[in-house]
Amino acid sequence: MDAAEFRRRGKEMVDFVADYLENIEHRRVYPDVEPGYLRSMIPSEAPLEPESYEDVLKDVDRVIMPGITHWQSPHFHAYFPSASSYPALLADMLCGGLGCIGFTWAASPACTELETVMLDWLGQMLQLPEDFLAGTKGQGGGVIQGTASEATLMALLAARCKAVKCVHESDPQRSEADIISKLIAYTSEEAHSSVERAGLIGGVGIRMVATDEHFSVRAETLEKMVAEDKAAGFIPFFFCATLGTTPSCAFDKITELGPLCNAENIWMHIDAAYAGSSFICPEFRPLLDGVEFADSFNFNPHKWLLVNFDCSAMWVKKRTDLIGAFKLDPVYLKYDNQESGLVTDYRHWGIPLGRRFRSLKLWFVFRMYGQSGLQAYIRKHVELAKVFETMVKKDKRFEICAEVVLGLVCFRLKGSDELNEALLKEITHLGRIHLVPCKLRGRFVLRFAVCGRTTELRHVQEAWTHITELSSELLLKHHS
Repeated sequence: MDAAEFRRRGKEMVDFVADYLENIEHRRVYPDVEPGYLRSMIPSEAPLEPESYEDVLKDVDRVIMPGITHWQSPHFHAYFPSASSYPALLADMLCGGLGCIGFTWAASPACTELETVMLDWLGQMLQLPEDFLAGTKGQGGGVIQGTASEATLMALLAARCKAVKCVHESDPQRSEADIISKLIAYTSEEAHSSVERAGLIGGVGIRMVATDEHFSVRAETLEKMVAEDKAAGFIPFFFCATLGTTPSCAFDKITELGPLCNAENIWMHIDAAYAGSSFICPEFRPLLDGVEFADSFNFNPHKWLLVNFDCSAMWVKKRTDLIGAFKLDPVYLKYDNQESGLVTDYRHWGIPLGRRFRSLKLWFVFRMYGQSGLQAYIRKHVELAKVFETMVKKDKRFEICAEVVLGLVCFRLKGSDELNEALLKEITHLGRIHLVPCKLRGRFVLRFAVCGRTTELRHVQEAWTHITELSSELLLKHHS
């Protein structure tokens, strides 16, 4: 493919994507395929000779589309949103075209500098404390990670490194292996499984903290566990608080937990993967109160801020804590200006060395939507979730299972888990809408998340009509 054909095909691909997104609601949202469906549809090895672009594109329709779960569909209500917008897609196209790998400032100055500034812009939109912003003189700063799972792992490893150094200072004879074997981290029993996974990768024990009636961790519970562990000779060093848990969008009480963590010298990391985007709205910003006590904070613009995957924003109060844990300087990565104080080398801030120019997506979206456009988008989703909650409450056969704060509604049919499992099975089988379940206090619960950029009131009403019709059939069968 030469430049002339690329121009033509590029325009065709933009049309293909635009047509797909414009007509997505007419597609079955959940694919009707069996595991292993794809292998028999394509050759068993790569072609020896080149094939035509037309043939490749035909196979996108024939092979790929039947196996796509349509995450951008207004009928998709599973998990949490996966954001997408036309400005972000164009920025990603530019990122691919520029093809730079920004592991050091010298490897691509604009790639590094725009990321630093965009994370400051975003931090200001969230009204983060100054400590978290790089500015030109700040000790903190932001970085784009691939996912919230990566951000949690980075925070845990930085906290581990800091804790080991701290114990070493008072007890130089103690081995690193011995110290690490005594480290204990904490997180909510409602926290995402990636926190537990970070503990496995980091080689440290993680204890699950019980929650209150709102599925929130309270300081009193954590304080008791910390005291028990210290008495048993363990070293509490890390707490991952969640703002907007995956099962029910619950919020840990960080205004109580923060002072406790600070007093006990425990690194507090905040995972607000989904909910974080809403904090740009003044009415939801109080949900972030207590962030001033945190050492690190993370959320995913790629969930709910119209920036397509991957773009997970992470801030630290002291970037030296993060950089100090991972800094290696081989001669082939050295360059002039390295120690000027104005330079950030993001290779020290994360697991991968290579980095794409992801901040372009933030820049395009912030400029083309404006803060007011992004706020309006968040508010609309929250409003639609409230409409769904009201419809559920009006039907006496159903119950709401957790407080509806943002764009997620947890509900179930009154009755057995088996009944609700049967309802979800039928919803999934028909594939008109897509939901996933969760367990709350041991009960099987259905989650309805407002996800799609193009979701309107009618889609929410259609979804509820579909759910109630299936429920009526199910209950009829159940009672006959």
